[in-house]
Formats: sequence, structure tokens, C-alpha cells
Amino acid sequence: MLGLPRGEVFLVPWSNEWRTEFETERQHIQDLIGPCIHRVHHIGSTAIEGLCAKPIIDIAIEIHDFSKGEKCAPALEKIGYAYRGTNVLPDRHYFNKGEPRTHQIHMYETGNRYLAEQLRFRDCLRRNEQQRREYERLKLALASSNSNDKHKYADGKTEFVRAILEKG
Repeated sequence: MLGLPRGEVFLVPWSNEWRTEFETERQHIQDLIGPCIHRVHHIGSTAIEGLCAKPIIDIAIEIHDFSKGEKCAPALEKIGYAYRGTNVLPDRHYFNKGEPRTHQIHMYETGNRYLAEQLRFRDCLRRNEQQRREYERLKLALASSNSNDKHKYADGKTEFVRAILEKG
């Protein structure tokens, strides 16, 4: 299942479909804007096998030159992405796709600290089953108590994420 309606927060069990969907989307993106790209990463909870998640594929794109991110918008619009600008989230170009939303692109310049943190957090949870289970319990509780407030849901995870990143 993919798609999260606007204003809702709910989690679904991890699905191998998410890995396949990411790979398909990565190939479409490479075909369209390949020369601008350094790397494409599957990030967020759908990238962590066994972890329940909001049914949205999060994609991080590393580009060589941040100032050229907006120039990628017309090509990405051809496959359904809407460009939301650089003021939605810090130091990134943000795109989303679908209603309900099925995909998000976070476009960073190579070397960006936010991207490095996302990749480190993802990799920590991939390697550590206990941390992954703790994070899942937290996410389930937050989704239950904030089913109509994505900002409170996200804010509630911040302390846990910081603690994991500090442990390394």
C-alpha cells in the first residue's frame, strides 16, 4: 500500500513493495535528471526492513550544485512530482507526488549535514534490531496520539533520533 492522505498520520507494516517502488522510481529519476545527480538514496522508515511506516517513499537525491535543484523541477513534473521549493525543509529542495501523497524527494547538495544524519540514522536502525523495535513502539504511540497532526508526530521522534545519532 502506498499513499497518505493530506492531514492524516497512520502507519502500516513494512512491505517489500517499498523497496521495489523505490528502485523503479530511482530509475525514472536517473533517466530524467541523471547528469545533475551524484547519488540517489532510499531514506525514511520505508527504507528499513521490518519497520512500520507511513506509506510514503522518501527519496534523497544528492546533486552536485544546490543552485541547480530548481532546474530539475520541469523534468520531475513529467513523472508527477510537484516542486515545493526550498523553504519547506532546511537546506533542501522538496518535491512530492500524488494525492494521496505516495513519494517525496529531498534534494540536497552532496555533503549536506541533514542528509548525512538521515543516512546514519537509517543505517543504525538497519543494523540494530533493538533500536528499530524501540523506534517502532515510539512511532506507533505517536501515530495513535497524533493521527491528525504530522508536525506533532514528527516532533515527538526528534529526541529519539538525536539519541541514536549521538550513540553512533
